[in-house]
Amino acid sequence: MRRWNGWGDDAQNYPLTSAAKAVLEDLVGAGPQPQDMTLGALIKHVPPSRLPAHPLITTAAEERVRHARGQSFPDLIAMRSGRGLVFPDGVAYPLSSADVRALIDYGRQHDVRLIPYGGGTSVVGHVNPEPSPQPVLTVNLSHLNQLLAFDPTERLARFGAGVAGPDLEAQLRAQGYTLGHFPQSFEYSTLGGWIATRSSGQQSLGFGRIEQLWAGGHVETPSGALELPSFPASAAGPDLREMLLGSEGRMGIISEATVRVRPLPPVDDVHAVFFPTWEQAELGARAIVQAGVPLSMLRLSTPTETMTNLALAGHRRLIGLLERGLSLRHVGSEKCVLMVGVMGQPAQARLSLKVALGLAREHGGVAVGRFMGRQWQKNRFRAPYLRNTLWALGYGVDTLETATTWHNVTPLLKAVEGALHGALAGEDQPVHVFTHLSHLYTTGSSIYTTYVFRLGQDADATLARWHTLKTAASRAIVAHGGTISHQHGVGVDHRPYLVAEKGALGLQAIAALTTTFDPGGLLNPGKLIERQMQGADNVERELA
Repeated sequence: MRRWNGWGDDAQNYPLTSAAKAVLEDLVGAGPQPQDMTLGALIKHVPPSRLPAHPLITTAAEERVRHARGQSFPDLIAMRSGRGLVFPDGVAYPLSSADVRALIDYGRQHDVRLIPYGGGTSVVGHVNPEPSPQPVLTVNLSHLNQLLAFDPTERLARFGAGVAGPDLEAQLRAQGYTLGHFPQSFEYSTLGGWIATRSSGQQSLGFGRIEQLWAGGHVETPSGALELPSFPASAAGPDLREMLLGSEGRMGIISEATVRVRPLPPVDDVHAVFFPTWEQAELGARAIVQAGVPLSMLRLSTPTETMTNLALAGHRRLIGLLERGLSLRHVGSEKCVLMVGVMGQPAQARLSLKVALGLAREHGGVAVGRFMGRQWQKNRFRAPYLRNTLWALGYGVDTLETATTWHNVTPLLKAVEGALHGALAGEDQPVHVFTHLSHLYTTGSSIYTTYVFRLGQDADATLARWHTLKTAASRAIVAHGGTISHQHGVGVDHRPYLVAEKGALGLQAIAALTTTFDPGGLLNPGKLIERQMQGADNVERELA
């Protein structure tokens, strides 16, 4: 069964070896024992619902608890402590686009605010109810999960937008096809959620981001229904899909989505390459991606992340053999690992790998084969479970991401890591920080940073530490020319920094779109942008 106060299936865990625990304690100190609230105790705090009855809506207390938060670190604190929670007044489970329409009409009739909910995997506050004088209804789209149409000639598939990643892939694989969109949240995140947040999968280099994969679909808005046809291309004015991509439920509820699919590749392998230094590794990775080699993935870890991953991996004897072998090739303590994904027909995959490894060798790279790649593929969706394990040991772990152009990758990476390292200096609290480049482009790269810190003595202290860390890193991103989000979206946590990227006029244009589609402000209020934009100029000046 899915955890109510953490990530994933409660039968799945991410155990740490004693050696890994010792490394962690050496890096940041021993963590305090957290005091978590039980589900039964939390249910007692759920207030009576304010919603008029409706056949699609349940007001059961446990359902409302399970839809109160997403998966951000503040969400974890709130669910574990019971502090700062706002519960939806009910949860609806539509079975069709007509049901979604009926729920929007219900919201208009009774002045109810609606929050679209896919898999609840948001890490920036997309699905959290905010205090409201109006009732709040969470619209869970998980029952819209079927393959509705499939055309192998056009390579288009139409799904209910609430389909989760594993179910989507299973239905396509039965036809011999794949979408190839594998975010780390793949286990629970949904197609509609990917579109609404402009998601990026781990193999986006080969398959493309969701904006390349989404071809059209059906959206229900308070102003009416919107059907988006699936053209190969169109010059008929602005692309309406672009208005919905990244709209975070503010403009409408996506009920059906048509996506571009491809046959399952006969080869889908990941190889590991080690570089002696970060400088060589970055140059090597950039050379590969700019050469246009057909690959599914390039993922480059800094020396600290490489060390951390090896410490967490277990297999001590094999890791020892690997490190001794690398030392003979002059790859030592500053080593960085590059994961190289190849897919497609066997001859094409062999050629791509040959070219990529050749370019890596020119920059000092040492290829070590597929063992590490296979381990990565096996465990690629397990990392979020580590948060549960570390919490029980008294540690907080969170991630943040950005993207920038190549000349700025290393300066921005260092600025973000430096901001995190120094954020809790006033409390004499060390922070362990490590980073990888997860999505590489010819013009630049995303930067994905993980940080580990000790929990505070209570929920308020822990939340204050997280807020200090997140604020320091976000301000470093804005000050050093990165986007505030490459793949996680905006939600609530990134909303204060959006003006630095869009400008006051840009935010006004987004606000105008939300008003066109949702003039009454029924949908997901407070997410992406504030309804009132008067303060945008002041915020822009402050962050400049």
